[in-house]
Amino acid sequence: MVLRLGIIGTNWITNQFVDAAVETGEYEMVGVYSRTVDKAKSFGEPYGATVFETDLETYAQHPELDVIYVASPNSLHFEQALTLMKAGKHVIVEKPMFSNPKEWETAVKTAKDNNVFLFEAARHIHEENFNIVKEEIKNIENLQGANFTYMKYSSRYSQVLAGHEPNIFSLKFSGGALSDLGVYPIYAALSWFGVPKSSHYFCTKIATGVDGKGTVILRYDTFDVTINTGKIANSYLPSEIYGLNKTLSMDSVSGITTVEIIDRKTDLKENIAQTSVANPMIEEVQAFAHVLNHPTDEEALKNYQEWQELSGQVNQVLMDLRKDADIVFEADNR
Repeated sequence: MVLRLGIIGTNWITNQFVDAAVETGEYEMVGVYSRTVDKAKSFGEPYGATVFETDLETYAQHPELDVIYVASPNSLHFEQALTLMKAGKHVIVEKPMFSNPKEWETAVKTAKDNNVFLFEAARHIHEENFNIVKEEIKNIENLQGANFTYMKYSSRYSQVLAGHEPNIFSLKFSGGALSDLGVYPIYAALSWFGVPKSSHYFCTKIATGVDGKGTVILRYDTFDVTINTGKIANSYLPSEIYGLNKTLSMDSVSGITTVEIIDRKTDLKENIAQTSVANPMIEEVQAFAHVLNHPTDEEALKNYQEWQELSGQVNQVLMDLRKDADIVFEADNR
């Protein structure tokens, strides 16, 4: 069945998601929710969309929509997702899915109560090279630890320096480096190694009160994972996972294009990465479509439960890290 897709949020990441969805042939772009009809039409008409709404409740009740992709500011995800699910719509929420575990638990229960699927769009865990790394880790003897880096300067930081508070750097909108970019390596660490025994966050706060950059330490029984993340500087470091005799070196933890196995004794290097798809969201939209179109298939449901469990674990670790760094979102007090 071709899934009738609606979207909330008209930024570049939504374009990339819709492009991927349409390319698979498993989705048809139908609806856009935005603050103005003109903006909704400007985004949706090039894709052939015909439903344009500025009222969320009306949008949620629209009979021509099956699944909604939500890519609005982080703090808006929760109320929007609940409204959509209570109207019987499946929902795909851009990461980070919700501001805190309380919202996460309520939303998951709402999805079950309304017999709909709720996905977090953590695209990299569905990528082939991400899962190649996951399998190769099993071949590393005496795992010693890992270093992951995801740090990119945001053009919106210039607005902060000018005295403004854009959404991605606002406590009101659940922003900051950890929420925007740090979630990628947190997802990687928990997917590849499981839930850490403890977690710590040493961050640099900026004028708006959020973290501009920082270092995360995830402590496991016999090793640590160090994560460098930030939105106020660029880092070009690779990411590594190392054992006594073997190291895996990756160009990133998301959108991975190179995975080198480096032998300590011989210094020989072998690249085991596969050629990446042009649009990095292709694999995730295909994975979601498989579940939505096979809602009783045991393997599909098993995958869905695993994604959901991982999503909850990541959300809790993000909360633990924010507590460690004394970062409080407005959503935490609701």
